[in-house]
Amino acid sequence: MPDCDSDKLIELNRQLLLAIDEQDWSTYTELCDPGLTAFEPEAVGHLVAGMDFHKFYFDRPSDSRALQSNICDASVRFLDEIAIVCYVRLTQRVDERGRTSTAAFEETRIWQNRDGNWRHVHFHRSRCGRAR
Repeated sequence: MPDCDSDKLIELNRQLLLAIDEQDWSTYTELCDPGLTAFEPEAVGHLVAGMDFHKFYFDRPSDSRALQSNICDASVRFLDEIAIVCYVRLTQRVDERGRTSTAAFEETRIWQNRDGNWRHVHFHRSRCGRAR
């Protein structure tokens, strides 16, 4: 597949992370398959399926803390109508006292192309390093 498809998948990931950071459930559900599956630290070693588990975090009260995610060292691999996007996600926060911290996560996100539209169908996220 051409490089422009890699750029498109990285951009879709950026949109997904922005939706998470901004608690934008509408955009998140547009990008994700309703049967989304995931292994992530919040699931404490369990495979979660569907959107209900994730919606809980979107429904929490919004706060004034600044939050920003960055994609580092992205790699995209295509397998027919599947794309595997791997990267390190750096999440920067500023708390209510103005203190900053950064957390790093290794993320693998699986996207499936259906009728020309990419949908996020699975991810695996692991924390790496310690918050600073």
